[in-house]
Amino acid sequence: MLVKWGQLIVRARWSVLALAVLLAGVGATWGAGVFGLLAGGGYDDPNSSSAKVRQHLVETLGPQDVDILVLYSSTSSAVDDPAFASAVTSTLDSVTGRAQVARVVSFYTANAPSLVSDDRHATYAAITLRPGDEDQKLADYLAIKQDLSTSGNIRTQFGGLQPFSDDANAVSAADIVRAETLSLPVLLVLLVIIFGSVVAALSPLIVGGIAILGAFIVTRLLSTVTDVSTFAVNIITLIGLGLSIDYALFVVSRFRDELAAGHDTQGAITRTMATAGRTVAVSGLIVTVSLASLLFFPQSFLRSMAYGGMAAVAVAVTASLTVLPAWLAVLGPRINALPIPRLRRRPTTATATPRPGRWARLAHSVMRRPWPYLLGVLLILAVLAAPVTRIAFGGFDIRIMPTSSESRIVADRIAADFPPGATNHIDVLATGLTPARTAALITQLKILPGVTGAAVSTVAASATLIAVSHAGDPTGESAQRIVRAIRDLPSPDGAQIGVTGQAADLVDRLDTMGAQLPWMILSVIAVTLILMFVAFGSVVLPIKAVLMNMVSLGAGFGAIVFIFQEGHLTSWLGYTATGTIEPTNPVLMIAVLFGLATDYEVFLLSRIREEWLAGADNTTAVARGLQHTGQIITSAALLLVVVVAGFATGQIGTIKLIGVGMIIAIIIDATLVRALLVPATMRLLGDRNWWAPAVLTRHLPRQQQ
Repeated sequence: MLVKWGQLIVRARWSVLALAVLLAGVGATWGAGVFGLLAGGGYDDPNSSSAKVRQHLVETLGPQDVDILVLYSSTSSAVDDPAFASAVTSTLDSVTGRAQVARVVSFYTANAPSLVSDDRHATYAAITLRPGDEDQKLADYLAIKQDLSTSGNIRTQFGGLQPFSDDANAVSAADIVRAETLSLPVLLVLLVIIFGSVVAALSPLIVGGIAILGAFIVTRLLSTVTDVSTFAVNIITLIGLGLSIDYALFVVSRFRDELAAGHDTQGAITRTMATAGRTVAVSGLIVTVSLASLLFFPQSFLRSMAYGGMAAVAVAVTASLTVLPAWLAVLGPRINALPIPRLRRRPTTATATPRPGRWARLAHSVMRRPWPYLLGVLLILAVLAAPVTRIAFGGFDIRIMPTSSESRIVADRIAADFPPGATNHIDVLATGLTPARTAALITQLKILPGVTGAAVSTVAASATLIAVSHAGDPTGESAQRIVRAIRDLPSPDGAQIGVTGQAADLVDRLDTMGAQLPWMILSVIAVTLILMFVAFGSVVLPIKAVLMNMVSLGAGFGAIVFIFQEGHLTSWLGYTATGTIEPTNPVLMIAVLFGLATDYEVFLLSRIREEWLAGADNTTAVARGLQHTGQIITSAALLLVVVVAGFATGQIGTIKLIGVGMIIAIIIDATLVRALLVPATMRLLGDRNWWAPAVLTRHLPRQQQ
């Protein structure tokens, strides 16, 4: 099928390229507007116990969550000075009656000491916006932001959820521009070194640029039908650019080899599509399925990552199988134009047996002593994975933002200069209780381990909101234990007790994700096994690939715990260690990294399979396959590391964590796993690598070289 596809692309090459230029133009204009349409939040299950209690709370007592914290401070005046008090109260009064605002609480209206800094030179107001989704609340915040600023010597700064979302949108957009500015010149230099030709080096970057702009279009289209997370666009762009360059590297390399073998342009393209193109299609399908596993989770953050990531992979594969072959059809032998004499690569032909090179020698070295290599590599991976046993999960908070962002500055100032626990409590909603029973419930809450206080904060005819304060992190292990302990309390007859708040959200998130994670992993493994079986006609190779993916993932996760949870390398990487890992991050990494790990396995095994089908024995096929692809896989890994590094150097902690995790996993996968474990295990298994029961292979398409 891909042979005919290659022939079609050759005939329609100019039309394909014209369409690509049009697509790029739309992406650079309309698609780039996606950054103003992104949503914050989305980390919690809307049907969780905490979410339902919060909804009931809004219906009975009105909105209670604080959306904006406005910090007013002065170096010369105290909050008690009449001029300071008058300026702040008049400013807050100007927005109190606005349609966007549900409630404003300040030191001057509530006389709450917790709202005044220890030096009495700063105070903050807590503003609750009207009920609505995240997009509406962000719009409401932006509508009143200017009116919340004071004049004179009083400084106004904004913190809280909506200012955080606003800052995150701006930082996310800046990080993408910065990542591309840093990575693209480095990629060009590396590609020139890899190909030894300027024209050949530009080809993957052209495809990568189209993939980025196509990802912008797809993301904006998605934002019209579903919420797309503020941070999703970073991952979507990273995947689109990284995979496009990887795929283009394989396609261009194979095309040049086919030209060197004596084929004309059309013949080289059709053979490239039948080999490298087929591998790209299989790889893209596996990566897509891996990302689709995120749809098992109800959180809109993970679902937006799934939709966007799948679309980015589709753009990368489509560009590699349409725009790139059309471009190659126009260039033909001129793909080798503008050579760099000292860097000029001598292509290996696709049909001739390659001379034993360093990759073949490495493969033979491993296969002569497979057990020492196998056990040695597994020992290294086990040491790297060991920190996973210490993983601790915690909530998502402002510390993922750079210390220079205003929302982070406000949060740090409140934590450092204001009385502890001012914004740190668990909400308990009790309905159907008499005053006496409410008092008894408060007594029960106060004696729970870890609780430092409990008091009624809001009362209505049938509902009472109790604020349960505690020491420590708002979503730490102590807070989680308190939530579970409150939920274990027996409800009096005719009454209901519900828990909500940050800690309750995290408890429900962990429970939901823990329940769905096995199904996610099973689905990814099952579909990967099926697709690789169809691609290679073997039962053994897919099982081995899945096992290798799991050991490399374990090593990557261990490094993440060591670095981000336990706080090593903080000064080098520029992040704030929280002592925990936000649970959506590992799940997202599983989906992304499992697909990427399989990507290199598919490219390596595809070439080994070609040699096997050509009549080589198992050992020779492995050595030749690694010789043909070792340099390309290493180059692809290096290029992908450069792409990911551009994003990992960004300012948002979650993106940095995922980026560093990807870099570590890619390096492990391209070196220890593909270059050492694959030859060792394939030597030990021998001809059994290619075994499959006849009942399964009967209906497979005829295997062709």
